[in-house]
Amino acid sequence: MATTGSPTSNQTAVVGGARERILEAAYELFSRRGVRGVGIDAIIARAGVARMTLYRHFSSKEELALACLARREQRWTRQWLQVEIEARATAPGERLLAVFDVFDEWFQTPEFEGCTFIRILLEATDSADSIGRAGREYLAGIRNMLADLARQAGLADAEDFAFKWHILMKGSIVAAGEGDLASARRAQQIAKVLLNHELQAA
Repeated sequence: MATTGSPTSNQTAVVGGARERILEAAYELFSRRGVRGVGIDAIIARAGVARMTLYRHFSSKEELALACLARREQRWTRQWLQVEIEARATAPGERLLAVFDVFDEWFQTPEFEGCTFIRILLEATDSADSIGRAGREYLAGIRNMLADLARQAGLADAEDFAFKWHILMKGSIVAAGEGDLASARRAQQIAKVLLNHELQAA
């Protein structure tokens, strides 16, 4: 398991008011089942609050889902993935490859639930949907992080490289969801070839 723990579950007991309990309950349910697959009744049951209490803090399921996506971006991208790769390597190229070491450990855990952002995109049928749009924006944030590392590594076209690297990342997550728990290691083998090619072309 990654040293900072699961990117899904909170590592400390959920404390505080009803809003935090609702947000944490929805976060864990949405992470595992998607937004469409979770009803309000399931959220209030898990949070231990009344329906009126939920709507006092969140005017709609959409507003709650957007708050959960913001939490996912902070917890999964910033506090887990970014922290983990920085702890494992110092050189930008090695940090890029470390993504798949982190994923490999994640895929082996019972807490592995796939990528909420990918799940949201698959659920979205309308390009104007606010939840789908937020999911795309957070995925773009991951690519920006990858592009920053690519620029630090001296690659000529960091944005194009980030798209390629992100395809490997997302593909390994989907493959792991299918049951291929070695998908991160397979993706890393391809990633090494890609990185070496790009470094030689720089």
